[in-house]
Amino acid sequence: MTDLPDDTTLTETGADLRCGAGRILLIACGALAREILALIRINGWDHMDLQCLPAKLHLYPDRIVTAVDDAVTRNRDHYERIFVVYADCGTGGLLQAKCDALEVEMIPGPHCYAFFEGNDAFAAHAEDEITAFYLTDFLVKQFDAFVWKPMGLDRHPELRDMLFGNYTKLVYQAQTDDPALVAKARDCADRLSLEFEYRFTGYGDLATALERQAKVT
Repeated sequence: MTDLPDDTTLTETGADLRCGAGRILLIACGALAREILALIRINGWDHMDLQCLPAKLHLYPDRIVTAVDDAVTRNRDHYERIFVVYADCGTGGLLQAKCDALEVEMIPGPHCYAFFEGNDAFAAHAEDEITAFYLTDFLVKQFDAFVWKPMGLDRHPELRDMLFGNYTKLVYQAQTDDPALVAKARDCADRLSLEFEYRFTGYGDLATALERQAKVT
């Protein structure tokens, strides 16, 4: 499998890492590309191919359903099985319904924040953290592209209170142990005038879900 492009490319265009040798195709969000590729390499899952759709689709959740539909339809005749590595991601159940109609599985959970921490663990304290704003490794690195600029804060910083006035803290869910990312995440919290909490999650349920798929014969 070839190396990944940079995070800006993963945001804007995604990455086609299909080599044609895999029996299983993972159709995933570009924001998960590095974590998925790391798991594939660590575990030697050379029977898996990866195609990542643009991470920026999260800015328009309705487009995720269409993009996944197109990707599954284009590839289904070339693989024994396809697994969709998206959670619900703001589609209001429409992505699950589409995957059911296409007869492909998808990773369970409301969003990546839940499955990185573990869906059960996240659900257990969700009500206590309704004022938390979450970032992952990818979103820390792409904070400007996903938060600062789309919300207009680069042009109108006075919007911060209106957009984030009901939040109390920023929770950085770290997939890797990287002091530079911790510092950047802390800066993101400062820019939003939020308290900062570091929470190392690793790969969480993502690793479990992919391991389960890798073992299916």
